[in-house]
Amino acid sequence: MHYFCKKNTVNIYIRLMNLSERDLIYNWHPYTQHKTATAFPAIVKAKGVYLWDENGKEYIDAIASWWVNPFGHSNTVIAKAIYKQLLTLEHVLFGGFTHKPAVLLAEKLMEILPSNQKKIFYSDNGSTAVEVAIKVAFQYFYNKGIKKSKIIAFEDAFHGDTFGAMAASGISFFTEAFQGSLLEVVRIPVPVSGKENESINALKNLVKTGEFASFIFEPLVQGAAGMVMYDAKYLDQMIAICKQNNVFTIADEVMTGFGKTGKTFATDYLQNKPDMMCLSKALTGGTIPMAITTFTQEIFHGFFDDDVNKALFHGHTFTANPTGCAAAIASISLLQTPKIQTNIQTINKQHLAFQEKIKHHPKVATTRVLGVIFALEIKVETQQSYYGSLRNKMYNFFIENGILLRPVGNIIYILPPYIITKKQLQKVYFTIEKALEIV
Repeated sequence: MHYFCKKNTVNIYIRLMNLSERDLIYNWHPYTQHKTATAFPAIVKAKGVYLWDENGKEYIDAIASWWVNPFGHSNTVIAKAIYKQLLTLEHVLFGGFTHKPAVLLAEKLMEILPSNQKKIFYSDNGSTAVEVAIKVAFQYFYNKGIKKSKIIAFEDAFHGDTFGAMAASGISFFTEAFQGSLLEVVRIPVPVSGKENESINALKNLVKTGEFASFIFEPLVQGAAGMVMYDAKYLDQMIAICKQNNVFTIADEVMTGFGKTGKTFATDYLQNKPDMMCLSKALTGGTIPMAITTFTQEIFHGFFDDDVNKALFHGHTFTANPTGCAAAIASISLLQTPKIQTNIQTINKQHLAFQEKIKHHPKVATTRVLGVIFALEIKVETQQSYYGSLRNKMYNFFIENGILLRPVGNIIYILPPYIITKKQLQKVYFTIEKALEIV
C-alpha cells in the first residue's frame, strides 16, 4: 500500500510540471547530448507555417520541420484524406495482399517520376529507402554470380542512420563509433566549383576496377552538409560513366524530392537518369511516416526468377500502409496545383533578392540558392563543428525570436513550407540579418 501511495505522489508531482520538464524525465531525443541540453519548447499545436508552444509563443517553421512539411501544418486536404482512409482501411499487411491506395499511389508516381523508373518498393523512412537501394544493388549482382562488395559515395554525404545508409554517409561524427562494422565505401569529392575534374576522375578510376555495385548521391544539393550545391552537368557525366561500367546509380531524393529544387525531383535537371531513387520526407506532406525506393525494369528482372532465393527478402511491418498512401496521394495532388507551383517560384525569387542584398555583408562568406533552398555561410577564423558554440548561439537566437532554423556549423539555411507568405519570409530574412550582428 505504501508503494502505491508513494508512486501516486510522484505521478501527481510530475503532472504539476510543464510539458518541457516532463519530457526530459523519460524521452531520449535525436542528435542530443542530454547532459548539456536544456528543456525543449513543447509544441502543442501548429497551423500553416506556425508552431505554438505550451506558453503560447509563436514560431515560424522556416525549415518545414526537417524538410517534410511543404504544404503547411494541419493541412486540411491531407487530413481529410487520412481521415477518410482510416474509416475504410487503416492498415493491412502488404506481404500477400495489395490494396487500392498502394495501386493508386504507384500509378500517380509513375506520372511524375523519370520515365526509366518502373517499380516501387515501400518502406518507412529515408534511411530505410536508402537501405533497400543498397541491398538491391548488392543482391542484383549476387543473383548473377558476380561479386561486387563496395559502393561509392560523396564526401560529407548524409543518407541516414541505419547501418547501410550510415555507411554511405560521410559526416564523421555520425559514424565514427561504428567504424569497422560498416559496408566498405570509397568516397570521392563533390563536384563543386573547382573540384569537378577531380571528382569525375576519381569516379572513373574506381568504376574501372569492377568492385563497385553502386554510386549513391544526393542530387545537386547535400542537405545535412549545409546545403552544398553542385551543377547538374557534372552529375550527368558521372551517371553516364557508371552506366558505361555496369555500376548502378542511386539518387537519394529524400530531401530534394517533391519540389525543393524548383522541379519535382532534382533528377529532373539531368539528361541521364539514375537507376534507383529514394523518396521520403515530403512524400506524405509531413504526416504519416513513409518511404519509397524506385527501380528500373532491368533491376527488377534481376530478382524475377524461378529460384525463390533470388527474391528480395526485405520488408517492413507497415510497408505500403494504406493511410500513408492516402496521405501521399493527397500530397502529390497538392504539389501539382498551379498555386503551389507559383508559390515555389515566388519563394525562389525572394531568395534570389535576399541573396543579392546579403552576399556582400562583411560577415558573409558565400550564399547559394536553388528552388526554395537558401544557404548562407558565415565567415569564421577557425572551422566550426557541426553542433559547435556558434551554431548553438545562432539556433538559440532564432528560437528566442520565434523562428525555427537549424544552422549547420557556420551555415544558416532556409527551406520553408511552400505556403509561406512574402511577409513571413521577410521576417525570416530580417531575423537572419539580426543574427549576423551577434556572431
